[in-house]
Amino acid sequence: MGKIKSWLEELHVKNSRVILSRSKTGTFFIGFFVALMSAFMILPVFYAVVQAFKPIEEVFAYPPKFFVKNPTLDNFKIVLKLAGNLWVPFSRYLFNSLLISVIGTFITVFVSSMASYPLAKGRFPGRQLISTAIVWAMLFNGNVTTMPRYLIIAGLGMIDTYWAILLPALASTMGVFLMRQFVISTIQDSTLEAARIDGAGEFKIFFSIVMPSIKSGWLTLVMFSFQGFWNSAYGNYIYSEELKQLPAVLSSIAAGGIARAGAGSAVTVIMMILPMLVFLVSQSSITETMSHSGLK
Repeated sequence: MGKIKSWLEELHVKNSRVILSRSKTGTFFIGFFVALMSAFMILPVFYAVVQAFKPIEEVFAYPPKFFVKNPTLDNFKIVLKLAGNLWVPFSRYLFNSLLISVIGTFITVFVSSMASYPLAKGRFPGRQLISTAIVWAMLFNGNVTTMPRYLIIAGLGMIDTYWAILLPALASTMGVFLMRQFVISTIQDSTLEAARIDGAGEFKIFFSIVMPSIKSGWLTLVMFSFQGFWNSAYGNYIYSEELKQLPAVLSSIAAGGIARAGAGSAVTVIMMILPMLVFLVSQSSITETMSHSGLK
């Protein structure tokens, strides 16, 4: 009887242990699959960069080549030359894009973070209803709200102003949802209660405890927001040439027909540089944020 009891105890100990093992073959295939998927995702970026350095006769070569025989900078020179002949200096378009992207990103992150804190940790009537409305709002494509948004902005007299671009950033449902999920999973109620017992107000708690704790979340939101502002031309709201952004003028250059195909590739590379730099700065936070928020 004692031997059976001893054997059962030993079996229980073995079963309670979590043993993770993987053969060399399994490790090889997993690494191969990850490398294959990485190559598949980086291929469009690599091809765009290669096309930007091809002369015009190589751009239309068939079958397409993923290398350059005679690399040239003529495509970039054409873009700068065409941009220099515009009614408005090229530096003005660049300034507009940087101004809108930086200020719009700051507004989105700040407002979304402040809105997410009470929705995640507050106790007030209608909190769950507001959270549900935010989730439902994310189901609608942006094109659905184009007309009502235009009517509201036009009614407020903000057409052809920076506010036509910055004001809608205050209602970033994706930003509020992402930050709310991150606050729920990161901030413990006991931490907030301890801070309140020590005499800290809600604004003190938000800026000293909440924001540093959800740094990964708002860095990810910075990347998404900056990319959205940088790549959008906002042609529905901006008509003055002095207020247009870089994508508007570069899109006009790229749409110049077959003769400007190489210049169009150069435009694509130019527009990718700054968002990629922002991504490299915040990439370490993206995976952690996705696991907390449930976004894919």
